[in-house]
Order: sequence, then C-alpha cells, then structure tokens
Amino acid sequence: MTKNDPDPVPDPDPEKLTKNDPVPDSVYSLLWCFMITISFYQGTLSIVVNSDNSFVVQSIPGCKWDHRTQCFRLPAFKYHELITVLYNKEIPYKDEARLYEILQMDHQLDREPFHHQKQAIASWNKFRKRGYVVLPTGTGKSFVAILAMLESKRSTAIVVPTIDLMHQWYDNVKNFFPNIPIGLIGGGNYQPASITITTYDSAYIHFDKIGNLFGLVIFDECHHLPGRTYRLGAEFILAPYRLGLSATPERLDGGHNDLNYLIGPCVFRKEINEMAGPYLADYNVVQVTARLSAEERKEYQKNRSLYVTFLRRNYLQMGRNGWQKFIQVSHRTEEGRRAFIAYRKQKQIAQATPSKLKTLEYLIRKHHNERLLIFTHDNATAYKISLRFLVPVITHQTKIKERKDILKKYSEGVYSIIVTSKVLNEGVDIPSASIGIILSGSASVREHVQRLGRILRKHGDKKATLYEVVTEGTSEESVSQRRREHNAYKRE
Repeated sequence: MTKNDPDPVPDPDPEKLTKNDPVPDSVYSLLWCFMITISFYQGTLSIVVNSDNSFVVQSIPGCKWDHRTQCFRLPAFKYHELITVLYNKEIPYKDEARLYEILQMDHQLDREPFHHQKQAIASWNKFRKRGYVVLPTGTGKSFVAILAMLESKRSTAIVVPTIDLMHQWYDNVKNFFPNIPIGLIGGGNYQPASITITTYDSAYIHFDKIGNLFGLVIFDECHHLPGRTYRLGAEFILAPYRLGLSATPERLDGGHNDLNYLIGPCVFRKEINEMAGPYLADYNVVQVTARLSAEERKEYQKNRSLYVTFLRRNYLQMGRNGWQKFIQVSHRTEEGRRAFIAYRKQKQIAQATPSKLKTLEYLIRKHHNERLLIFTHDNATAYKISLRFLVPVITHQTKIKERKDILKKYSEGVYSIIVTSKVLNEGVDIPSASIGIILSGSASVREHVQRLGRILRKHGDKKATLYEVVTEGTSEESVSQRRREHNAYKRE
C-alpha cells in the first residue's frame, strides 16, 4: 500500500495493485511498521521487509538475500510480478522504485489503424500489456508501437538494433507526438526523456541507472533480445508494460523461448502469406540455378569430402549448436584445422562461382526498368559486383551520410540498383524496390524472410519477385530447401 497512490487505474494494471482509499496519517504510521519498502538499485529491486512477510518475497523466482545491503534483491523486470504478489496477498508496501511518468498523449495520428493492428493491440491489452507481436515487414509494426504508447500513457523506452533505426524511430515518433520530449541514448547521445529511443548496445549499459524511469518498454526487432548481453537491457528496466516487435522471432539457438520470460508471450501473429495482397505487395519467389565448371566441381568435392569426413569421425551434426561444436573441435588438431579450411573453401566456391555473376547479369538486363536489391553473404562479393556493374554498394563500412544519400537517390530513381551484404536485412524502408536477388546468404530462415520483406512494401500496384541464385550440386541446394519450409512459401 502506498499512502496516496498517485496513479489509480483499472485492474489489472500493476499500478492499481495498491489500496487507493486515503489512509489517515495515524493509521499510516502504524502500518509503516509492517510495511515492505521497494526501491530501485543498479538494475534491481531492493526490498526491505519490516515484518514476517519475507517468505512471500522469497517465493518469487530470482529473489536473493543480499548480505551487503541486508535486504532482498530481485531483477528489476520482476517488478510487475512482485507488486502483483503483494497485492494478491494483501500485504502493505511502499513503492519508492517506480519513477516513471503518466503522460498526456497529445497526438497527431494521420490514419486509422488497420484491422490487424487493432487486433494486435486488443490482444496485447488482454495479456496485461505484456507480450510480443509478430508481423511481416511492411505491415506497420511501428504503428502498433504508437498505439501501445497511446494505450499505456506512460513514459516509454524504445530499444532498437542500430543507430540508423534509432534516428528513424525518432522521426516517426516525433511526427505522432510533437509535444512530448523525446530523447536519444546511443551514437554519442545521452538525453533521457519522457520518450527515450536507444539501441540494444546502449540499453544494457545504461538501464541499470535509469531503468525505473519508464513504464513501457518497446523492443523493436526483439529477436535480438535473448543474446547474452542484450537481455540485460530487459532485466534492468522495471517497466511493467512490455511490447516486443519482430517479423521473425525464431532463433537457431532456441533463444526465442526466453522472450516469454523477458517480455511476455506471443500475443498476436500473422505471416507473410496471410498479408500478401491487402497489406503487402503480391510476390513470387523464383529459384535460379548456377553451375560449377569442371575444375570448380573437382575442387568443391575435394574440400567437401574432407570437411564431411571430419564431421563423421567426430560425431558432429550441424544442427542446433553444431557450428559452435565444430569450431571447438576443429581447432584442437591439425586435421581439424584442415577441415575448417576445407569448409571455408567449399563454401566460397559455391557462393562465388563466376556463373552466378553471369546469372546476375541476365537478371539485371531482364529487369532493367525496375528497382533491384542485390544481396550477398559477404562484403568482398558485394564490392566485386559494385565494381563490375558500376552500381552503388552498402555494407557495414559505408558511412551513415553516404548510406542515406544512396537510399535517397534510389527512392528518387537516380539509382535503380543497390548491392548490399547484410546491413539492409532489417529496419530499412525501401518501398520502391520490387526485385530482390539473393546471390548468396546464410542458412538462416530469418535472414531470408527479412530479405523478402525488403521488397514487399506496398507501392502502387507493384508485384514483387525474389530470385534465389543457388549453385547446383552443392550444399546451397539443401540450405535453400530448408529455408523454403517457412510459411512465406506456402501460397494458396
């Protein structure tokens, strides 16, 4: 119980989980002797128990006794769970942890939400404003976040993967809420505000100090969150309201299962094949084969055989965690190091065969009147294509100013082709792109779906086509088959 809860809102909001009737000072003084006091300390909740109710606090998973401070400690993200338990047990408490604001959400919404966006927010509300939403790229995930901010009316932290996205979100949020202070943390900025936009890299560094200033936290591209360090950003912030956004939450390491723990359950999901037509451009996915020369084939098979033989001898399987095990085992012996080199060679032969460039030239000529995005697995191939076809290239080495200039000229039609490695996989809005060409890539389904998503934004009546160039008779064929198990390929 707090003496005068300043924020009475309807159940099941955790802020209502205090008694709202005014308490006389004399009674309040007596209750103080039996009260639990909660404060925020270095990304945790410091809990001082002045009664025999310690067993209730200890029952919460993650609660530990801190001998240094002589109090119980919980990760800050357990705030919602702690307050709920205390309320349900009718145990009085004093909340000194929560410092976030109630905002007057004066807004300038310029459109009505689509049906799927309304459904997503309704479902999120049903789950007590905790959980993640899965929507394809181009279907308005960021607008769902705006709606969540309107629903919660609390100071908000928005966490994104890159500096580029941080600035993109800033511009977007500023358009909707021009009268609310908006700050940035990351890229040399440190300006906490009522709405603060930061990166995953900055969140885990700073949220242990300011994690009690936000009532809502939004994790964009939340599949990044379960990483060993990035997850700290979610644990250090006490925000009772949590929203995750992703087009492809699944991770090869199974880390997506931790999203339920860090954010909440998946509350709403739509796949690409469900959204094509009304909300996304209609599309085709076409596989084009490239062939190795006789000399390339011989070299490929020699290295492939050496690599596969090593896997079998050491009982290694390239499934979940298989790559990490291969790295560990291969570096212990000379045979293992040779197997690792052979793995790299056979992969390079399949991904960079000259016949792929001939196929690329054919596709460029075929679609010379359209906007193309060419995706490669590595920077070297991207630069090679840029030099051969005299087209702009964007990699992680490209300066932000140059990248913006290239994208601007591409959207204006000055450039009709961009070649890139991985930096355009997520978070970049390129509605004019209609043709995607994957010259090489990883086995990641997420990467493939993200690349498809780059060309699916509605733009007039465009029809999008994604070409996947696969080298015949190599491991690229099985990788392609595995990626094609995604729902994006299941067209009615």
